[in-house]
Amino acid sequence: MKQVTDWCLLWRELAETRDRGQQTAKDTGTRRDLWEDRVHEFSERVKARWNKPDSSRDFVCAHLDSTTTVLDIGAGTGMWSLMMAKRAAHVTALDPSAAMLGYLRKNLVEQNITNVSVIHGAWPDAAVEPHDFSLCSHAMYGCPDFPGFIQQMVASTKHMCFLLLRAPRLDGVMAEASQHIWGQPYDSPNAIIAYNCLLQMGIFPNVLMENTGSWEARTSPSLDDALLYLKQHFRLTANDERDAFLMELLRRRLTSQNGSFVWPRETYSALIYWAVD
Repeated sequence: MKQVTDWCLLWRELAETRDRGQQTAKDTGTRRDLWEDRVHEFSERVKARWNKPDSSRDFVCAHLDSTTTVLDIGAGTGMWSLMMAKRAAHVTALDPSAAMLGYLRKNLVEQNITNVSVIHGAWPDAAVEPHDFSLCSHAMYGCPDFPGFIQQMVASTKHMCFLLLRAPRLDGVMAEASQHIWGQPYDSPNAIIAYNCLLQMGIFPNVLMENTGSWEARTSPSLDDALLYLKQHFRLTANDERDAFLMELLRRRLTSQNGSFVWPRETYSALIYWAVD
């Protein structure tokens, strides 16, 4: 009989692997704000995705009214905070990136929104007063201590917690590569692992899949560029014994279109939520 997966440990291992890949730029011993040069690009990408309605936003907003308070963990440029501020009494927007928060503050001024407090800090270290609801949208992947992240989230929430995470297909390119390299199909922290972590912690959450379909397909200018992306993602050395398998995988799964190579669409978004006792 196979050993039961320790989902919280798997999350930690994947988050730490992801984090090692982001520690290439440091300034006097302190990690540089990785969003400093990409905040505008990120904002435009989010705005494009938000041009069409989706069930996650509708569902969260349906719980808010003029008396409720919301904590937005990893608020980024503030798309969620800006939207929720128009329905809630008050929103607290928390993010570790000064560049992101600068963009958020600009948006608040431009839209004349005054019921949002902005906090520069990282979760779960930041201390905040309890709010009626808490939300974290795609901002938990870099935290290795998923139980600690959730425990602090629950302690800061009176009524309901919302987590929005990517939900990859288990027959996708990344899953097949991960299965070959790591012996399991999860290439990074995601909704499947988070859901099982919560069960492991004694929390029995609900799940709502976004009705917007899969994320946009990734494109690579060449198969060599696609291979380089995979090798960087999985932290493989320049000449790795698994290169041949990965190149064969890419030739088999990617399609050539207009001079580029298009990856299969394999990522969705899942809203995981539960009531706080």
